[in-house]
Amino acid sequence: MTQFFQDMKHLKSLFKEQYNPENFFLIAGPCVIEEEEILMTVAEKVTSICKRLNIPYIFKASYRKANRTSVHSFTGIGDVEGLELLQKVGKTFNVPVTSDIHSAAEAAMAAAYVDVLQIPAFLCRQTDILLAAAETGKVVNVKKGQFLSGESMKFAVEKIKGAGNDHIMLTERGTTFGYQDLVVDYRNIPIMKHLGEPVVMDCTHSLQQPNQSSGVTGGNPQMISTIAKAAIATGADGLFIETHPDPSKAKSDGANMLRLDLLEELLEKLVEIRKVVR
Repeated sequence: MTQFFQDMKHLKSLFKEQYNPENFFLIAGPCVIEEEEILMTVAEKVTSICKRLNIPYIFKASYRKANRTSVHSFTGIGDVEGLELLQKVGKTFNVPVTSDIHSAAEAAMAAAYVDVLQIPAFLCRQTDILLAAAETGKVVNVKKGQFLSGESMKFAVEKIKGAGNDHIMLTERGTTFGYQDLVVDYRNIPIMKHLGEPVVMDCTHSLQQPNQSSGVTGGNPQMISTIAKAAIATGADGLFIETHPDPSKAKSDGANMLRLDLLEELLEKLVEIRKVVR
């Protein structure tokens, strides 16, 4: 596992002085950009924790949420405004930043502000988006569709590499189980690692309870710790955890985000698990 991580040169370049092949890396932040104060609060806290625990860190927040159940759901403060705030976070705390894109046309725009382009799970088969993201030269993090097996992600990898970009991450985020629930098949972590790319476990979106009649996605945040521990134990290279100072007041996905003050204790436990696994 350690040699695999050391071989991922794009991660070493991405994390720079944060790079630590002995530990997992973390992608974390609020679901969507609501206001600057929340971004800075989360980034400052998580950066401090990760420095102490020697965890490479990528700050995450969506500049826009395109996949919403209800037309009345909050989608963002504006694309450029959101991206400028993400860039400010990166420069202020000297960490790489990421956000998802929703169309091929957004790839070049977002790439001017972020270090990692995230492809949402529902769009992981969209060739034009994958190619556009690849052509920016940025690291591309593709979330596995809720409807796909781990093996099927080889086609996303082939598309990105075919466009001349081998800076790839793959993220497991659960599999559809009925209409209003997801399950995590941990076999997908080693299966996707065999594709030669670092694999991330999305510990929060994998606990979503989508398609609620209220028009607001539900969640099961009390299981975040369980999902994260099992992911490290089965070889995940990175963890994706959405976190917010007060999820009950969050404007998007509050039902499955981790409360910010619970993150440090969880990461401490995960670092110990990683040592045992390694």
